[in-house]
Amino acid sequence: MFPQLSQFDLHHRIAASPAPTLVFFTSRACGSCRQLRQALEVLRHKRPDWLVYEVDAEREGGLVREFEVFHLPAMFLFHGGDFHREIDSLATPEALEAAIEAALAQPPAEAP
Repeated sequence: MFPQLSQFDLHHRIAASPAPTLVFFTSRACGSCRQLRQALEVLRHKRPDWLVYEVDAEREGGLVREFEVFHLPAMFLFHGGDFHREIDSLATPEALEAAIEAALAQPPAEAP
C-alpha cells in the first residue's frame, strides 16, 4: 500500500517533493489497479528515490474531475512540483520504469 492523498494534501505534497512523484488513481473494485499496484511495489524497491502516492477515486471525486480521470488505473507523473505526463504503461515493473524515465526526459507539460 502506498501513502494516500486527498484533495486537501495532494498539491502540497507534490509541490514539496523534489523527487519524481507518481500519483496513482485507483479503487478497491479495480482489478487492473491491483495488477498495477503489484508492479509499482516491485518498482518501489528498485527505485526508492521515486515516490508513489495513491488517490482513492471513489472518495476523491474532486481530484478525479480535476485530473480528468476517465478510467482506472490512472497515473500522473510530477517532478520538482511540475507536472510531466500522464503515464500509460503495461503493468510490469520494467515497462513502468521505462515509461517514467521517458517522461522525465521530457520538459514539464501543462498540468491537467
